[in-house]
Amino acid sequence: MPAAVLEVCSFGIQTSLIAERVGAKRVELCDNPIEGGTTPSYGAIRQVREKLSIAVYPIIRPRSMNYYYDADEFAMMLHDVRMCKELGCDGISVGVQLITGQVDTDRMKRLVEVAYPMGVTSNRVIDAAPDPFEALEALIDAGCERVLTSGQAATAPAGKEVLKKLVEQAAGRISIMPGAGVKSANVKALLEYTGAYECHTSARIEWPNTVQYQNPQITDAGSMFVADEAELKKVLLEIQSIG
Repeated sequence: MPAAVLEVCSFGIQTSLIAERVGAKRVELCDNPIEGGTTPSYGAIRQVREKLSIAVYPIIRPRSMNYYYDADEFAMMLHDVRMCKELGCDGISVGVQLITGQVDTDRMKRLVEVAYPMGVTSNRVIDAAPDPFEALEALIDAGCERVLTSGQAATAPAGKEVLKKLVEQAAGRISIMPGAGVKSANVKALLEYTGAYECHTSARIEWPNTVQYQNPQITDAGSMFVADEAELKKVLLEIQSIG
């Protein structure tokens, strides 16, 4: 089995820098954490790519709700993939489904083709599919290098039985990367049980608002999130102790 790898879900430059500092191998760069992650801006991708020496995989997701996109949305996604390639990213994270919920293999193949030579991680579209094992074969056929999945459960630890079966079915053809609810307290047991060698976590905590004046009438300011550096270090130590 390859050495265990930590990927950090990053919602900005701050977490990206923390991820590199603790020794993560890769960041999945996203915007809009409350929406489950959408495509970050050109400026965010460029700044992170220029600052980091580790792999950067922006998510290509024009909106939340589902992974079924119309023609205009898919055209936007292709433009964003080309932008990531022009900015020197190492890969992208993306998923596309049919109206039936199944993986849209044709569109996934097109995304992989346009992304080349960047790598392609399939995001959690497999968790939205009616049959994860059928979806896995579609993603392998499309040319993805890894699949981010919780095993169709609310958290990866809860989906460990499906994750284990996906790893067995993959048989080295693609990496199964557990994500969602992955923490230092459960990551070692999760990877050892499933046989996966990559894991995905955000270790997310809320960033304090340091602006001195806050208007109490403004309720749409929202929250900013950043990775807990101490927790990321613990996750990395746990996976490094495997084997």
